Amino acid sequence: MQASPWLIFPIMNDYLPIEDYGLIGNLHTTALVSKTGSIDFLPFTRFDSPTIFAALLDRQKGGHWQISPNGEPYDSKQMYLPETGILLTRFYTRGGIAELTDFLPIKQKEKRFSLVRTLKIIKGELRIKMECLPRFDYARSLPIMEQQPDSIHVQCVDKKGLRFRLLSNRELQLQHHSITGEWVLQQGELLSFVLESRTKKARLYEKEELDAYTQRAFLETVHYWRNWVEQSTYTGRWREMVLRSAITLKMLTSYTYGSTVAAATFGLPEYVGYSRNWDYRFTWIRDSAFTMYAFLSLGFTQEARQYIRWVMDRIEHMADASELQLMYAVDGACKLEEVELDHLEGYKGSRPVRVGNAAYKQFQLDIYGELIDTIYLYNMHGGPITYEFWKYVAMLIDHVTTIWQTDDHGIWEVRNEERDFLSSKVMAWVALERGIQIADYRSFPAPLDKWRKVRDEIYLHIYTEYWNEEVQAFVQYKGASLVDASALLMPLMRMFSPAEPRWVATLAAIERELVTDSLVYRYSLENGASDGLDGPEGTFSICSFWYIECLSKAGRVEEARLLFEKLLSYANHLGLYSEQIGLQGQQLGNFPQAFTHLSLISAALQLNRDLSAKPGDYTTNDQYV
Repeated sequence: MQASPWLIFPIMNDYLPIEDYGLIGNLHTTALVSKTGSIDFLPFTRFDSPTIFAALLDRQKGGHWQISPNGEPYDSKQMYLPETGILLTRFYTRGGIAELTDFLPIKQKEKRFSLVRTLKIIKGELRIKMECLPRFDYARSLPIMEQQPDSIHVQCVDKKGLRFRLLSNRELQLQHHSITGEWVLQQGELLSFVLESRTKKARLYEKEELDAYTQRAFLETVHYWRNWVEQSTYTGRWREMVLRSAITLKMLTSYTYGSTVAAATFGLPEYVGYSRNWDYRFTWIRDSAFTMYAFLSLGFTQEARQYIRWVMDRIEHMADASELQLMYAVDGACKLEEVELDHLEGYKGSRPVRVGNAAYKQFQLDIYGELIDTIYLYNMHGGPITYEFWKYVAMLIDHVTTIWQTDDHGIWEVRNEERDFLSSKVMAWVALERGIQIADYRSFPAPLDKWRKVRDEIYLHIYTEYWNEEVQAFVQYKGASLVDASALLMPLMRMFSPAEPRWVATLAAIERELVTDSLVYRYSLENGASDGLDGPEGTFSICSFWYIECLSKAGRVEEARLLFEKLLSYANHLGLYSEQIGLQGQQLGNFPQAFTHLSLISAALQLNRDLSAKPGDYTTNDQYV
């Protein structure tokens, strides 16, 4: 019996794969839209706000907003309108074709929130169903709903003041804390919806204005994104994928503050059914620093300028350099208390579901290196820093000279112990090296003799103490027999030449133990690596892109190109990546993740330079040109 060509999507009790979602955003918050036309994740109204839709983490309780064909099976495809953050979901049925357009208009104030959804019948006749189940405060609060002549008004039941209204050009019904509608539409007919925040001063659009407003908002949003993309100076290979990653990073960057969140979501598991589930909706110094390199490399200097202002505000409010945290809230708040949401079952039963992040209390030595490296890059390519700011930067660099031998939790935020991690010592070296370069370049006053002495001590310490003769590699921590993919940063940060014999041997060890084709594990749990958590994990996509960049820098350019293009095929249908790739090629971890997309950009830039080089040319990472 021949199989039906029509795909029947899972019922609402089932979880879709993480890769079946697309991202939309307004530079204040983001939402995830599934291939079934359901918004299953939306913090309201900031990246780190409580959600009003969280079916991604509990299909029954979390809340969702679905618009899709009803009564017959359908297939669907998703695509971004080129060079924008506007998402199209196209439904194909026996009765015809419908196209759903989703976007968040970009406004200056996060509280002036609106979400626009329109569905147009392209061909034929379709029965369309809409179901909106808002659930405030991470689904801990049912809404109060009120039917108005032109819309439905929704309010948080615990009187926290959160309110929005849902406006449509069709009649809507209220039932059991949900808003529904069902219509039979003909070719050319249009459904329009706007979910907008309600504030005392905000002007609310009337129902008869809705179609005109949605069309105007659509054109303004297209104009915003395409104007932004046109600022890019990148014209090299894989431009479409590079710019898609750049747009994704931009959607994860705050319009108000200039800070960048590590990922759009919380609670998505690094391995389904286990407890490696974290909240990534905060600003890591490390992640943001690498993100600014990506922006600067592509010509987006304004983003780097805004981030530097955000960093300056953090530093200038510190009484001592030791107060620098590894992560902050989007607005710079320091406390990110971790709470488990026991009422949510988690994605496919992966519990606990956590909001907040207890790792903010950890000491991580490497953040000083990443931050100083970002300031160095900005000073070279974005705009000169002031002497007033330099005094604070020098305070941080001087602090590194006193703490570089201190054990820490490391780049992977190991929760069960502190160690003398290799990657932390490498970044301590980076902090001093970049600080010296800034001071030399700008002739800033600085204790350069002291800094050079400590920088050289760190270099020799790493070269001798972290080398394991038996393993023939630089190892994860002093005395270990394990290699760690974070060692790939050594040539990328210009600490070692790609031709350095000990680095060449380390790369070979990483290839033996951690690399499988184009995919790279961050470390081997099977070989005894421990991070204090239960369960396995997938390959780390950022490590995979680091590996490819290292290959290119080592002269293995054609091999690196092949692996890079294979790795691109592990993105989802929209070019998006989460943190990890699972055993069956599925996306795992919070989605989409900034770290992965910025490393894709960096690897593409390095490969493009090396592939374009003429015989005899010397190429390097233009981060340091």
